[in-house]
Order: sequence, then structure tokens, then C-alpha cells
Amino acid sequence: MLVVAVEQAVAAPYCTARLADAGARVIKIERPEGDFARGYDRHVNGNSTYFVWLNRGKESIRLDLKAEGDKALLGAMIARADILVQNLAPGAMDRLGFPVAGLRRQHPRLITCEISGYGDSGPYRDMKAYDLLVQAETGLCSVTGNADAPARVGVSVCDLAAGMNAHSAILQALLARERTGQGRSIKVSLFGGMADWMNVPYLQRRYGGSTPPRPGLKHPSIAPYGVFSCADGEILLSIQNGREWARFCAEVLGDAAMASDPQFATMPARVANRDSLDARIAAVFATVPKAAMARRLEQAGIAFGMLNTVDGLIGHPQLRTITCETPEGPVTMIAPAVETDAAESGFGPVPAIGQHDEALRGEFAPAPMPQGSLS
Repeated sequence: MLVVAVEQAVAAPYCTARLADAGARVIKIERPEGDFARGYDRHVNGNSTYFVWLNRGKESIRLDLKAEGDKALLGAMIARADILVQNLAPGAMDRLGFPVAGLRRQHPRLITCEISGYGDSGPYRDMKAYDLLVQAETGLCSVTGNADAPARVGVSVCDLAAGMNAHSAILQALLARERTGQGRSIKVSLFGGMADWMNVPYLQRRYGGSTPPRPGLKHPSIAPYGVFSCADGEILLSIQNGREWARFCAEVLGDAAMASDPQFATMPARVANRDSLDARIAAVFATVPKAAMARRLEQAGIAFGMLNTVDGLIGHPQLRTITCETPEGPVTMIAPAVETDAAESGFGPVPAIGQHDEALRGEFAPAPMPQGSLS
């Protein structure tokens, strides 16, 4: 399976990294100076954290797509590709001479996936769309943070959501192609992906008339939910239903009658009386060491967790890691989320800039271009 990826930054590389992990051959097209994500930082033995994470297992070639020879080389690659992924600015591929409609006519089995900030129509079509800007535009920041201020989610969720959506849409298109023999044109935007994730506050506001306040480490619709201080540290818990609430009151708080108190008997009542509820719970938790409270919660079947730092994640006993080669040596990183019983293809190395230029130029040396245009 050959994937040609005219990609940069995060969203498209996330998608194609998943395809490379699954065994696809991914050829990454970089600018002559390289994907600008290579320069985000130098934390991983001199390499960028984002680039190392999102580009393992790919071949990389630098092309100047304003030069006719390099455009012809890209055209030769696309002619042999199963999948074309690109996240250049809207309209850029058309201006370079690779309009998707023309490519699909010329290569009926080709699956194309275009990733943009806001889509290819509408008044925001040409706006730059970095992750924070889309978090703000979709209202995500307005429901993140605490009562004092909105906040950005600490990782690039808009980029990653777009990459996930692109990946799943490509897999659907591959399944459809097995039945029909026809490729598919796919369009994914950062804004559309995050707007979809905002459906709960959207529906709450549109049909319920109000937007819940920013909850910090609480939940706007569930209580008790959040961090409570034990005698020697903090612990998080979440009560999702009436059965858990009854067990929590009887076995953790030692107050079975609290479960049927009208202030707390239902989830809406607990949310409405959250301050009083949290105060009752905090009074009990403050007298018990964290380890003992964790055992009590576990025995009662109550969901709980620890408020970890990144250091806590690094040492977490549940964390799976992989080792991947980079130009400066092996790197340990967090494993992909999905586990299957299929034989793994392994995780390929991260390409150095220009590493595969010569080999790929030789392999895909184009035949003379026919006259005419794809448009």
C-alpha cells in the first residue's frame, strides 16, 4: 500500500504515521528546507519531539514543487499511489497543478485526503488555523480551565482529532474500494473535528438554555467527580451511577443514609448541591491516608486515579513503550494505543532530512509529461 504524503506539522503526519505503523509504505514530501515541524524544538537528542513522534517508518524526499522537474516527480509518485494525503493551504495543490478532481479522474482507484483548518469553503476557508486558534474558535477554551480563566487543552487536540478523522476515513475508503474498485475524495478540517467533539456543550446550550461553568478538574454534569485531599496527598474519583453512589456512601464514607438524602439522591441533585456534597466528602478523606483511601475505593468498586505529572506518566506501571531509531540513535516513546493479535510490522526509523532523496528520485524518475492539464 503506497501512501504519498504532502504533509507538514501535526495533523496529516499523525494520520500517515498510523498508516506506516500498520505496514503501509509512506513517502513524505518535504519542502527543500524540510518540514517546519523539524524545528519545533531539539529535545530528542537534537531532534524535534513532534517530528520524532509523528514520522517514524516513513521515507522522506525534499521536493521544490515550484520546479517543473519536481512537480513531474510528484506526479509520477501519485500515479502509483493508493492514497494521497495533503495538508497544504487550501487551493495550494490546485495551484501546483494537482487538482483533486483531475487526479481522481485520471486515477480512479486513488484515495485522496485533504486536511485543512476550516474546510475548502465558507468565509474562514483561507484563514490560518493553528491548534490553539481552533480550540478558541470552536469554544473548547470556553469550557476548559476554571472559574478564573479559560485555558488551552495541554496537547494539540485539534490537530490530533483531524489526524484521527483522516485515518478512519481512509480506512473506510479502502474497504469501499475493495467492493467497488473506486477510490474516494476525503476532506477533513481541524474545525470540523473539534466542533464535533463539542456536541455536548452545544446541545446543552442550544436545547438546555445554559452552558455549564468551566469546571477545572470537576465535571459539569457529574458529581462527585474530581480531586479530594487525603491526609497525605490527593486522589481523584468519579461516581457515574446510582449503584456506585450507594456503595460509595456506605463503604467509603461510612454513611449509607447519605445516598438517599434528597440533596444527593440523584445526579442532578448532586450537581446542584456540589459544594455541600464536596465538603462532606472532603471531611472524610482528610482523615485517611491516600494509600488507605485507594484501597477503600478499590474494594468498593469506585473509579479513582492519581493526579500524575509527566514524571508520573514516565514511571507509570500501565504505560507501554516502543523503541524507534532516529538519525541520532534509538528513542523510547509511548506505544500506539491500539493492540491487536496481528503480527506487527515493527516501527520503522525516523528519516533524516534528505535521507531518501537520491533513492526515490531514481525509483520514480518520471516519463515525459503529456501535454495538457488535469483541471
